[in-house]
Amino acid sequence: MKLSYIDHVAIESKNIKESVNWYMESFICDLKYQDDSWALLGFRNLALALVTPGQHPAHFAIVDASVGNFKITQVHRDGVRYIYNTDPDKNVIELIDRKT
Repeated sequence: MKLSYIDHVAIESKNIKESVNWYMESFICDLKYQDDSWALLGFRNLALALVTPGQHPAHFAIVDASVGNFKITQVHRDGVRYIYNTDPDKNVIELIDRKT
């Protein structure tokens, strides 16, 4: 059986541009996308999403091809379908239908 794939971890940032600059100066990573409300940084083993407070909850995302089978899904602006779920401790997990 194949292991599940964690695609990214998302954390909140009050200033996306400032946070991107800090991460880019502090670590070796690639800037995959950036606008005023979110950014995606690529690291060797996974991606780090920076989101503005209230846009999306802090979470980690797992690729799950069955997301398309759920009746209630949402679609990110890049076309990735997703749903949010929580574990027993109320940590938010985003299930997405493909790697970003």
